[in-house]
Amino acid sequence: MARITLAAIDCGTNSIRLLIADASEGRLTDVHREMRIVRLGQGVDATGQFAQAALQRTRSALVDYANLCIAHDVDRIRMVATSATRDASNRDVFFAMTAEVLGAVVDGAVAEVITGIEEAELSFRGAVNELDPATGPFVIVDLGGGSTEVVLGTDTVQASYSADVGCVRLTERCLHSDPPTAAEVAAARELVRERLGEALRVVPVERAHTWVGVAGTMTTAAALAHDLPSYDSAAIHLSRVGMQRLLAVCEGLIAMPRAERAALGPMHEGRVDVIGGGAIVIEELAVALHQRAGIEELTVSEHDILDGIALSIAE
Repeated sequence: MARITLAAIDCGTNSIRLLIADASEGRLTDVHREMRIVRLGQGVDATGQFAQAALQRTRSALVDYANLCIAHDVDRIRMVATSATRDASNRDVFFAMTAEVLGAVVDGAVAEVITGIEEAELSFRGAVNELDPATGPFVIVDLGGGSTEVVLGTDTVQASYSADVGCVRLTERCLHSDPPTAAEVAAARELVRERLGEALRVVPVERAHTWVGVAGTMTTAAALAHDLPSYDSAAIHLSRVGMQRLLAVCEGLIAMPRAERAALGPMHEGRVDVIGGGAIVIEELAVALHQRAGIEELTVSEHDILDGIALSIAE
């Protein structure tokens, strides 16, 4: 099979990410990875539509991504949009914008909205690509801004569920004070338990041997658990964090005022105001997985839905 150059774009509630990779015989070689916080889903939970400022931030990032794709002679491109776009009533404006920008790279290219199940499957495919099947079954958790995907499998997906809760949605709905009050945290926990409860009824996580977390909230928590002075993808990828250390980091993030979180070395400025909500989701998952499957640690992967998107167009 001849080598081709692919571009995968993942547009979530909080961030938009780009992977340009060379593909040959089903394997990817990274050319360029980039992430920007654009908060496309700002206010969508409350208003049901995209804010104009959020659309403009997303367009600006996408134009830069398109220029990178042109510079790297990309042959194929796929852009997927997830939770916020599923919920927005004015998503046609978003699609028209992506068609205009991406059409300059590949004729006819446009973003597509994927279902929670498709999102879970792509996340699983990207995450397990480098894992030893002998350590499975895996429970892959993709903690995003608007939704959290829980997926069980080893080589293929056995069960999955997309829970309607993520760090942005939870923060906007429950965590209004700085730092959040005990009542706000309690309300957030109640919402997380309700939304994850359905996921845990559908996905038999008690079969899992290894918990793998993907996406920025998970990897940032791992960086803090490892006391890294700054965010280091190579050091974080496939690293493991024991449950007690993970819970301690999450408790700290939930209780910290915004200024203290902002001063943490590995913290991206676009995550500062929402990572407390993400930490609550991590804590609730950690407790549930320990109780149901006896899992004692979290493995984090830098490879996730973005890699799954690229692999989906490599064949």
